[in-house]
Amino acid sequence: MPDFLNPGDNFPSISLSLAGGGTFSFPDDLETPMTIALFYRGHW
Repeated sequence: MPDFLNPGDNFPSISLSLAGGGTFSFPDDLETPMTIALFYRGHW
């Protein structure tokens, strides 16, 4: 069973590959502590 985040939990560290090259790391590369992350799987 997957682990879910509960209110007050820290967001787990994730490193994502960017379409234009490079990487983006959550939450290290965020400029503010309040962020909404939307993941879109695209067209299959």
